[in-house]
Amino acid sequence: MFAEAIEDILKNQCTPAAVRVIEAGGSPTALWEAVAGAGFLELLAAEVDGGAALSLAELFPVLSCLGRYAVPLPLAQTIVARALLDAQLPAPAGMITLAAAFRREADGAITCTLTPYGMLADFVLASDGDALLLLPCAAGQRQGTGVKHNLTATLTWPDASSAMRAPRGGSMLAAFGAALHAALLSGAMNRVFDMTLQYCNDRVQFGKSLGKFQAVQHQLSVMAEHTAAASIAAEAGFQGNGKTPSLLASAIAKSRTSEAAALVAATAHALHGAIGVTQEYDLQLLTRRLHEWRMAHGSEAYWNTLVGQHVLASESSLSDFVRTI
Repeated sequence: MFAEAIEDILKNQCTPAAVRVIEAGGSPTALWEAVAGAGFLELLAAEVDGGAALSLAELFPVLSCLGRYAVPLPLAQTIVARALLDAQLPAPAGMITLAAAFRREADGAITCTLTPYGMLADFVLASDGDALLLLPCAAGQRQGTGVKHNLTATLTWPDASSAMRAPRGGSMLAAFGAALHAALLSGAMNRVFDMTLQYCNDRVQFGKSLGKFQAVQHQLSVMAEHTAAASIAAEAGFQGNGKTPSLLASAIAKSRTSEAAALVAATAHALHGAIGVTQEYDLQLLTRRLHEWRMAHGSEAYWNTLVGQHVLASESSLSDFVRTI
């Protein structure tokens, strides 16, 4: 129900044209207010607090939908951030993103490197051990990646005087950051596959559609395989009765979706040919997100290391280890 409701909003408010405007520096207010005004920022909040009290499994299709529309705002991050604050601090109005990395410098400065949506966010929520720090972006400095239309940024604060501290929740941020990006990747990959399949069925070459050629069918089959496997892994990261995804399940979800992202993006562009790399064509809005989200909060190389450590530390066989996950 919630996934369908937010998709109705995104169909009208998060069109490819709207995404392009925001990426080019236009105002995100209309899209933000459309979603925030409908109450979607409180999906994880308790019903007594005016929220929907969604379970993790119920949250997954909502986040996946945000990925399908290449939403250029930290909506998923804000939903999670407000849940992590959990009445420890008054949730501020505005966009909150999750810090992928947090570092205290020798001079007392704070740096959050390569923060997703750091160019747009009003606040950054960072993990400082077991605690959470809510950092206002207005008090810091933003430095973009230099990549055109990329909304990731490194943010630096001269000191911690502007930060608000919550005593708990810091240990949950890594798992949530990985899981939510796995869900976003899953949604974007499914949309990319749908676009590529439609293009191959519509595009006629040498008297028949591209989709009739065996070589093309093979690439589409491999693409579908990776997309489906990534979607299953991402959804598995949101299972369980807890309020926070399991770190190991999140690691597997992010690892599998990040691994698939580069392959799906490459195949999509190979099958689209020249039109796929043009700025006017919508495919690049999604494939650029695949590459950005693949790296956000750790690529497959980072999370594979964590999964491998758990496997080596387990006393069960590999097959039993997989079954327990």
